[in-house]
Amino acid sequence: MPSFVIEGGHSLSGEITPQGAKNEALQILCATLLTSSKVTVHNVPDILDVNNLIELLRKMGSKVQKLGGGSWSFQADDIDTEFLKSDEFLRKNSSLRGSIMLTGPMLARFGYSVTSKPGGDKIGRRRLDTHFEGLKKLGADFCFDDKSGLFMLKASRLHGTYILLDEASVTGTANIIMAAVLAEGVSTIYNAACEPYLQQLCRMLVKMGARISGIGSNLLTIEGVSSLSGTEHTVLPDMIEVGSFIGMAAMTRSALTIRNVSVKNLGIIPDSFRRIGIKLEERGDDIFVPSQDEYVIDTFMDGSIMNISDAPWPGLTPDLLSVILVVATQCRGCVLIHQKMFESRLFFVDKLIDMGAQIILCDPHRAVVVGHNHSMNLRARRMSSPDIRAGIALLIATMAADGTSIIDNIGQIDRGYQNIEGRLNALGANITRVE
Repeated sequence: MPSFVIEGGHSLSGEITPQGAKNEALQILCATLLTSSKVTVHNVPDILDVNNLIELLRKMGSKVQKLGGGSWSFQADDIDTEFLKSDEFLRKNSSLRGSIMLTGPMLARFGYSVTSKPGGDKIGRRRLDTHFEGLKKLGADFCFDDKSGLFMLKASRLHGTYILLDEASVTGTANIIMAAVLAEGVSTIYNAACEPYLQQLCRMLVKMGARISGIGSNLLTIEGVSSLSGTEHTVLPDMIEVGSFIGMAAMTRSALTIRNVSVKNLGIIPDSFRRIGIKLEERGDDIFVPSQDEYVIDTFMDGSIMNISDAPWPGLTPDLLSVILVVATQCRGCVLIHQKMFESRLFFVDKLIDMGAQIILCDPHRAVVVGHNHSMNLRARRMSSPDIRAGIALLIATMAADGTSIIDNIGQIDRGYQNIEGRLNALGANITRVE
């Protein structure tokens, strides 16, 4: 497994463009199974999780063609449903969290789907009940084999119905939407997740012939159709990368321009960074982060300590709390970081404490950060990346630290960030990949 060797203390300058959104791309690629016609997708990120899903689609029989420049075409006109029963499929399926979203399209189009417990970040409990309960309400027969750990669904025909989701699960909503568009009758999905990436999925499906109303809200109405056609779709910029680059600029006290970020789809991400004192300028569809000597954490109107927490969209995405926490270690003031959704995501803070950060981990969900205000830099250390988002947060910390750090297990970072060391070195960073 490769590692990063990071020489800290280098300022960044110039411009950087975010990759295509990982979370959207995983949904969109699974949706290509809903039609036998060709679907062309642009701005697909060249990252491990997405490439593994593309390879899995190819193994399933989809005709996959790389068109260049992040563009791919997919045509699922000869899918081998027997492959779903093979050990190879289940092995690849279990190594990729996004593979769970193959379930809805396969069930809707072929009447059968099987999946093992999917992989992904080890950030706490990530249950699948929302997916399967929704698909069962559409008429699927569900079976879980405790011995093999396999989830199996069958349905000769899905039927529209009213579904109230027990949680606004992004991947669960995506799975149910993809099943409902080919179901017979009308489906109503309430408490649906409504992230921009899900809106993108719905808009692509509408271009393919689906009938979906309420896009952008948590109440979706879907009138099922008998078949879908091909289309062309462009993936949004990755909002998590945008936030990560804001954090890098702030930690290294650098001036940085982030190009083509799709400002209207960033929600409260810019304002969340402003709450910890980072100045941002929106220039058309770009964001400029000026160099600042210090960042002063805001307080609430009554003077109480700032609390930054995650929430379903349009709240703050949990994927950026790790980055905000790291940046806060060098701000002036205190902030409570409240990670509500995953009980293991804050456990990487022990590595930051070892680097000299002043952090109190109150419980698995909350941490109080007392900022150094750059009076004491973080110390270089050797550590391991536990997941994608903690990995990028640690990379940001080491870029601002005194000395040379090593981050092992960077395959976790590669799952979500495209050629990250090459792109950052072009801005002035000093990051070396070693085996």
